[in-house]
Amino acid sequence: MSNLTIGAIPNAQVPNVSTLDIGGKSEGESFSSVLSNAVHSVDQLHTDAASQVGNLLQGGGADINNVMIAVEKADVSFQLMMQVRNKIVSAYQDIEKMQF
Repeated sequence: MSNLTIGAIPNAQVPNVSTLDIGGKSEGESFSSVLSNAVHSVDQLHTDAASQVGNLLQGGGADINNVMIAVEKADVSFQLMMQVRNKIVSAYQDIEKMQF
């Protein structure tokens, strides 16, 4: 899995499509592990942002610019995760409607 960046969001993890386990015959990661890693990354960004905000509110000398950047990273990554979730639910509902 490669570490790519999305726009101005360094540290965002993007799975390499060529390594995904599509047919069970690939040596890449499974879909569930990729999804789990993505959720963990979003949680880590949220935890980091909350920590920086707490430090700023306690007068710990945190730079307001870095705190705002951390908060925006967490927000954008959460929004992206929610959109991916919505697409997964939509795809599941489409498959559920199919007649076999």
